[in-house]
Amino acid sequence: MSEEKKIRVGILGASGYTGADLVRILVSHPNVEIALLTAERKAGLPLAEVFPHFVGYDLPDMIGLEDVEWPAVELDVVFCALPHATSQEVIKGLLHATGHSLLDEIIVETAGDLASDIPNEVKIIDLSADFRLRNTDTYAEWYGREHQATNIQPRAVYGLPEAYRDDIKSAYLVACPGCYPTAALLALLPVLQAGVVSHEDIIIDAKSGATGAGRSLKEQNLFVEVAEAMHPYAVGHHRHMPEIEQELSVVADSDVRISFTPHLVPMNRGELETIYVKTCDGNKASDIKKILEEKYADEPFVTILKGNNMPATRMVRGSNNCVINVFDDRLEGRVIIVSAIDNLVKGSSGQAIQNMNLMMGLGETVGLTQAPMFP
Repeated sequence: MSEEKKIRVGILGASGYTGADLVRILVSHPNVEIALLTAERKAGLPLAEVFPHFVGYDLPDMIGLEDVEWPAVELDVVFCALPHATSQEVIKGLLHATGHSLLDEIIVETAGDLASDIPNEVKIIDLSADFRLRNTDTYAEWYGREHQATNIQPRAVYGLPEAYRDDIKSAYLVACPGCYPTAALLALLPVLQAGVVSHEDIIIDAKSGATGAGRSLKEQNLFVEVAEAMHPYAVGHHRHMPEIEQELSVVADSDVRISFTPHLVPMNRGELETIYVKTCDGNKASDIKKILEEKYADEPFVTILKGNNMPATRMVRGSNNCVINVFDDRLEGRVIIVSAIDNLVKGSSGQAIQNMNLMMGLGETVGLTQAPMFP
């Protein structure tokens, strides 16, 4: 792509936390022009009236989705930061409204080299859960409604760059992983694939900042409900469970089930997961760690910490980084893997931009090299 031509980007759902973090990162991206921002309740307002930290930036006012003139707006990339069960219908409508040739490929079922014959059309990066689960029956079971774009779902690429980089490069629809799955999968995929840990009895104890619950008004997210407290939620049935199991099952070549419990902690952003696994063939923490070090040696955003340094959310706040370390459990045959990310960046908006860079032929780290914020 020419360095002179800016990528015209639209953000659907710019008034939410993930939408705002997309803007925060993209305003400094050298190859991007933010051409469209949508919101529903905040339609008609400048973004700076909703998020005052954008005062002074030259950004388009937010408009309602129904007011977007497809395809006249001429976008190269659309980020969908919309609620679950909304993106699938919006994306289906967007593809039809723009006459996207991907629909022709779907109709004639030529699933081979999709990208080779498609002209330079809009590329879509979905930050919701609507296209993460390959099995639409599983989606219906966990999200309580039938999938509305079953013909498009098979063309979606799961957007974890460290696992699907080549597929993402040629994709026209990428489904960004959830925040909890991102931290868990980066820690578990390499060691499960290597066969050094068992795919049975995996326990994930996860904790996230309050932004993980979204920006809509909920009593349980009020300051006095969250401050000076920590509590588990969705115990035994969190919607990220089938997503984690889906990806672990692929590398294990077996049906993997996990025990997963998320907790809300009184901080704005950040996520930490403590993962308990059984080892195979007498492997210790040092063996697990060596595999992770080899896997991520050339990865720009994943760091395996040295020695006994403990991953912490303060190490990654505001960045697209993930930090991991491995420790022996006092129980024979078990190790503990600890993984930390910023739920809004590597767990959502930053990873989405990492995917955009890959899809648009840019350097993967462009716009994402900001150091973590501390304090």
